[in-house]
Amino acid sequence: MTHKKISMVHDKKVALVAHDNKKRDLVDWARYNRELLAHHKVYATGTTGQILERELGFEVTKLQSGPLGGDQQVGAKIAGGEIDFLIFFWDPLEPQPHDPDVKALLRMAVVWNIPIACNRASADFMISSPLMDENYERLVPDYDAYRSRWIPNE
Repeated sequence: MTHKKISMVHDKKVALVAHDNKKRDLVDWARYNRELLAHHKVYATGTTGQILERELGFEVTKLQSGPLGGDQQVGAKIAGGEIDFLIFFWDPLEPQPHDPDVKALLRMAVVWNIPIACNRASADFMISSPLMDENYERLVPDYDAYRSRWIPNE
């Protein structure tokens, strides 16, 4: 399969998502990395977005709560090129009623080849990478052939 390059500019579009038992961890991480996050465009789901905006002191684009469609909104923004980077502190020990949405979100991040951090260590490594504050050409499979494939009549 051929690939396309998608530009990620200096100021990234970052989605921050956390399950209930991980919200405090994500907020602590974001507060610690406030200066690094401040010049990026930050998106967050539901309550997480409200807490982050209050704690960080800058605007956060707030989407729906995860169980109400927020995870799907983030996934759609990834597919639409509106999000470059996903930090999702999910809770591996707690069953989630919207688990299919969570899996679909993670799938979209992989399909569109965006960086994903699912815990603090990964998020620390990724946000401190020199690539975070540079333009970056991300390779994405060229899905044009799939989109234009012949579909037989039934």
